[in-house]
Amino acid sequence: MVPRVSASVRLVALISCIQLDSSISGNTKAIASVSGPIEVRLAAEQPSRSTLEVLIRPLSNVPGTESKLLSSTIRSILAPSIILSQNPRTLIQLVIQSLSPTRSHRFHPSLVASLINASTLALLNCGSVPMNGVVCAVAMGRLRQKDSSVFIVDPRDDELPLLESSGTFAFLFSESINSSDGGRFPHHELVWCDWQSTPSFKINNLNQVGELARAAALQVWQQIKVSVEQILTGTNHI
Repeated sequence: MVPRVSASVRLVALISCIQLDSSISGNTKAIASVSGPIEVRLAAEQPSRSTLEVLIRPLSNVPGTESKLLSSTIRSILAPSIILSQNPRTLIQLVIQSLSPTRSHRFHPSLVASLINASTLALLNCGSVPMNGVVCAVAMGRLRQKDSSVFIVDPRDDELPLLESSGTFAFLFSESINSSDGGRFPHHELVWCDWQSTPSFKINNLNQVGELARAAALQVWQQIKVSVEQILTGTNHI
């Protein structure tokens, strides 16, 4: 039996509570700060581009192996959105802090999405880092129900044990990307996905969840755009 796909995308606080420097996804919160361009250590200096360093601070304890791995992943995700060649031989340091407790030591999809979106917001708010696009991320899951399954956006903590599949989708929005949609939407492309599922999950289901994630990411991008415009015009009172 092919699982039923929800026709409606559930968007929660992520698109209505966005603040510069921070990201709120349901009950999942993260904050980020950017320093740079600043002086770089000689060992990390690159002659033709800036060095992008990403550090993830967990809510408690010291960063472990998974934090370091995710830091490397987020660095790869964000790098295409930054013009690193503008300030060679310098350092751009991004520090991300999780503000939400987790039931395990692993980073669940909603937390990963919050960390990525908080990073984008911090880069936008920094002003000193040249950018050619923004990265928006959304968490997706396939929730078990009585006799079917449904795709949802931004799974809640109490829904995590009920998920058959889950993952985070990150999209780059940039005018430098060729668009095939006739200009109806901002130019964008999928730059990263860590979807994890059971062997019974089919490729057409992945296409369906990908389209739902794209629709959700577009709304996140639109809310970020509105927030930045409000900051620039002085009408944001958050």
